Amino acid sequence: MGRPGMPVPPLLINRRPESYDDRYVMFKHSKIYPTEEELRAVQKVVSLSERSLKLVSDSLAEDTDKDEEEKDKGKNKPPSRSLKGVMRVGVLAKGLLLRGDRNVNLVLLSEQKPTTSLLQKVTELLPKHLSALAQDKYEVSSNLEQCNITISSCDEPKMQVIISITSPSMRNEEGDKVTESEDDPDPPDLICKQKCMDSLADLRHAKWFQGQANPLQSCVIVLRILRDLCQRVPTWAALPNWPMELLVERVLSTATGPLPPGDALRRVLESVAAGTLLPGGPGLQDPCEKDQIDALEAMTEQQREDVTASAQHALRMVAFRQIHKVLGIDPFPPSKYKPNFYNRKRRRDTTEVDGEGDGKKDKKEQIGRA
Repeated sequence: MGRPGMPVPPLLINRRPESYDDRYVMFKHSKIYPTEEELRAVQKVVSLSERSLKLVSDSLAEDTDKDEEEKDKGKNKPPSRSLKGVMRVGVLAKGLLLRGDRNVNLVLLSEQKPTTSLLQKVTELLPKHLSALAQDKYEVSSNLEQCNITISSCDEPKMQVIISITSPSMRNEEGDKVTESEDDPDPPDLICKQKCMDSLADLRHAKWFQGQANPLQSCVIVLRILRDLCQRVPTWAALPNWPMELLVERVLSTATGPLPPGDALRRVLESVAAGTLLPGGPGLQDPCEKDQIDALEAMTEQQREDVTASAQHALRMVAFRQIHKVLGIDPFPPSKYKPNFYNRKRRRDTTEVDGEGDGKKDKKEQIGRA
C-alpha cells in the first residue's frame, strides 16, 4: 500500500518464462510461416485482382446504363451494377497462409443470380484491365464446372487467385421460401446453386473467424501448426479446415486465461484425444448456420477414430518431452552448460566446525575456573 495522497504503483505482472514446448512450437511456426517474398507476391496479385474486378464492374455498369437510357429516356435513375463487390475468404482472409501456399480465394458478389454468360463476360474483360494496371503477365481462365475464374501470375513465385461468383439472392431463408413464379423464373444459364451456397458459407466463415478466433492468443499459431500436420500426416488430412478452426476456437475460448503456444497445442490435442470428434462425443455445431448442422458430417466414423487415436499418440509423445516428433522437426542439441540445481551451496568444512567447537569449550572452562 502506498502513502495517503501518493499514487499507487502499478502491479508487477510476472511473465511466464518460455517453456520446453513453447520453444519447439515457435521454432516450427517460424519454419512454416510464409517468407517475405511470398507475402509480397500474395499482396501484389490479390490487390491487382481486386482493382481489376472494380474496373470490370465499372465497364459492365456503363454498358447497362446505356441500355437503360435508351429504354427510359428522361428518367433519373441511379446507376445499377451487376457486380457489387469482392471479398477475401479462406486462409487469405483468416491469416493462415503457410510457406509454399500458392492458391488464394476471392468471392465476387453479383446483384442478380450469377449466370455462365456473366462469368464469361468477366473472364473476357479481365485481361485488358490487368494489362492496363500492371506490366507483368497474367493468365486468365474460367472453369464453368467449378463456377470460378483463375488469375495466374507468370513470374516466380507463381501465385493463383481463384475467384468464385455468387449472390445473396441464392440463399433463401427456410421460413420465407416462395415457389418460383412465372414472372420471375431462374435464368436458363444459371450456374450451380451448390457452388454459390458454398461461396456464401465461405463468406460467413471468414467473418466469424475474424470476430471470434483471431482475438484469441495462440489461436492462429496453433491452427498453422495443425494445418501443417494435416499436410504431413495422411490420417489428419481427413479433418477439414472449417471444423478444425471451430475446434481450436472452442478449446481456447473455454480456457481460464490466455495460453502460451505449447499449452494451447497440448489442450487441443487433449480435447481430440478425449473423443470430441467421435460420433458419441459432443460434436461441433456450425455457428454460421441457423439449423443444427454438425460441422464434422463430411468425416466418416473410421476417419474420426483414426484422428482420435493419432491425437492420443501425439499427446503421449508431448508428455514424454518428444514434441519434436509431433511437429516433424529434429530435436534441439543439448546445451553445453547444465547447472547443478541440487548442489548449489558450498559444502561446510568439517575442520572449521571442529575448531570452532574446541574454542567454545576452552572459553567455557576458563569462565568456570574464574
